[in-house]
Amino acid sequence: METCESQARPRLYTRAFGCQMSAADVAEMSGALVERGYTLTSDLSEADAVLVGTCTVREHAEHRALSYIGRLRRWKRERPSGALIVAGCAAERLGPDIKRRFPHVDLVTGSKSVGEFPSLIDKVMPDHRLPRGGQVPEGRRSICASVTVMRGCDRSCSYCIVPSVRGREVYRPADEILAEVRRKAEAGAKEVTLLGQTVNSYRSSVSFADLLALVDSVAGIERIRFMSPHPLHLDGPMAHAMAECRKVAPALHLPAQSGSDRILGLMRRGYDRAAFLEKVSMVRRAVPGLTVTTDFLVGFPSETDEDFQSTLSLFEDMGAVSAYCFKYSPRASTPSAFLPDDVPRRVKEDRLARLNAFVAGRTAAYLDSLAGREVQVLTEEPGVGRAADGFKVRLVPPVPPVPPGRLVQAQVVGRTRNMLFGNLLRRNA
Repeated sequence: METCESQARPRLYTRAFGCQMSAADVAEMSGALVERGYTLTSDLSEADAVLVGTCTVREHAEHRALSYIGRLRRWKRERPSGALIVAGCAAERLGPDIKRRFPHVDLVTGSKSVGEFPSLIDKVMPDHRLPRGGQVPEGRRSICASVTVMRGCDRSCSYCIVPSVRGREVYRPADEILAEVRRKAEAGAKEVTLLGQTVNSYRSSVSFADLLALVDSVAGIERIRFMSPHPLHLDGPMAHAMAECRKVAPALHLPAQSGSDRILGLMRRGYDRAAFLEKVSMVRRAVPGLTVTTDFLVGFPSETDEDFQSTLSLFEDMGAVSAYCFKYSPRASTPSAFLPDDVPRRVKEDRLARLNAFVAGRTAAYLDSLAGREVQVLTEEPGVGRAADGFKVRLVPPVPPVPPGRLVQAQVVGRTRNMLFGNLLRRNA
């Protein structure tokens, strides 16, 4: 039950579009508002402030965010004193154009300004300053937490807008990262995902491999993931750390983008097919039972059907079990935007559909291979959690449900398209 104090506090509604980095940025910025007296709500209609995290990595994601901001006109009409804040990568790219297009927006703050957000709201929104001391409600604390370890990107992939909207790489001090992991563990988090545009390029007083070992030592954390590593920075020490750190999940999401050496060269990825496959093999040798997932981008300028077939075969050769697949769209001011976008839309859509169907078949085969096997599940909500490979598991029978935050063993007895069913065997913690 809510107290009179919590009911009297202004309420903040958040919505993040795009990647996990966008969600993490929104969580960090919402914390600044919570500290200034706001309380989080999942009901837009009762919100006194709305924080929207935008994405511009792909055209579709940017359009979705802008469309949502447009629909918030109604909320602003009904709450004229409310504050609408637009943040993130699209805010960085479009800047003042957002307020010109959407006059109901009160504050636009780009992805390069996450660290300055507290001072920005104090300066730009003085009417919304409140006594400090807010606290995130228990119901919004998560079993699975994310911690940003670095921002920006020093790579120069020809299709990617991230370096221009997030800037050069900046690494948080290791002790600051560990302090945040400990705080989240004390608040109830059992799994932590380390985030960065090229997370394994992290370097400060320690390397990324060292950072994994340090986080592995934090009491209360039972599982560690990271997103997204770049193949060029995947080295022997990192593979060794994945093998030696008990809490690091035996799962690797390694974006490939294409299986064609010619297209990889045009993309400026910095590796070829053979080098990529060797990176995957290196980690497999170090980490028994490793599951691998990846990203692909189809329809890049000049991509032929032969290039596309190379992408299909790479997915099979690397032994991946799933993939995020997208069709190419030129992003303003990126090098590839100056290339002819010469793959017809219908061809892009056909290749994307074929790739998704191919991936779905491999995912189904992998899930079928788990039938009868025992998996470790970390429950995220009553009776539902995820295995170490990242796939969702629903525990059966559902009564009594296992509460969130418990490690249990389950035997796989069935599946849907992308979820497993498991009989509860025993509880570990």
